[in-house]
Amino acid sequence: MIAALQRLFSMLWAVAFIAAALGSLLAEFSAATAVSLLIGLSLGHALVLGAEMIWMQAANRSDSVRPAKTAELLKAWFAEVLHAPLVFFWRQPWRCQKFPNSSAAQGPRTGERGLVLVHGFFCNRGLWQRWMERCQDDGIPCIAVTLEPAFGSIDDYVATIQAAVTELTCQTGLPPVVVAHSMGGLAVRRWWCDVDSAQIHRLITLGTPHRGTRLARLGHTRNARQMREDSLWLAELNAREQVERRAKILCVYSHCDNIVFPASRALLPGAASHHLPATPHVAMVDHPAVWQLARESLRV
Repeated sequence: MIAALQRLFSMLWAVAFIAAALGSLLAEFSAATAVSLLIGLSLGHALVLGAEMIWMQAANRSDSVRPAKTAELLKAWFAEVLHAPLVFFWRQPWRCQKFPNSSAAQGPRTGERGLVLVHGFFCNRGLWQRWMERCQDDGIPCIAVTLEPAFGSIDDYVATIQAAVTELTCQTGLPPVVVAHSMGGLAVRRWWCDVDSAQIHRLITLGTPHRGTRLARLGHTRNARQMREDSLWLAELNAREQVERRAKILCVYSHCDNIVFPASRALLPGAASHHLPATPHVAMVDHPAVWQLARESLRV
């Protein structure tokens, strides 16, 4: 569903861009109108990201995590301006099935611990395209899931995560390392409440709103409401969770996360943490330090 929606959106954007360009060439629009349309279609997302960064910085000024400096903010904003269209206009709509999951048909891989990759809100497995390519090149067993329904409850994703963990464990004989971005980290924690702790070796969360995010106030889907600060759903999750399991969790966060803020909301008491300076929300997935953390977790 998500891939289809994103394909539709990217095609509509392309049609609008071509129409604006043709309108200018055919003198259907004034030069000022055409330029405004083209700039808006090309850089409109940059303005939205800029607004998110401003709100984020204001929220972080009263947070326990040090606010970003101006140079760090600009670096993060520019990185997301380049990275977000790559993910939402290319990888997820058109390339989400390029790299298949590891499967039993490829033969048993006993002794090689694998990775389960879980995306976040309004995403699909295409988010992990670079990870899947690296896993294929390095011979690392890997399963990247797509969470459906896209706008349902986070509780609805439990079965998908269970199936992926079970399949990869059967292939390798070892519990996997799970890497989850954004809302995906909450989905994994929710699944983990109902199963034995040993089903996963380690959980690495990237920009996960463990204690909610202020930006979720703007969302009205069921899963967005669940990610609001101090939501009832988050309170119930914390009450159900065995706190000692958090020793297996590594929370990767950034003071330039334009989606999960204040920044400390991505941290979980009792879990380890790793800070990525000047790194925005979506670009966090492809940060080389995160890949290295995952590789280290596979070996430990």
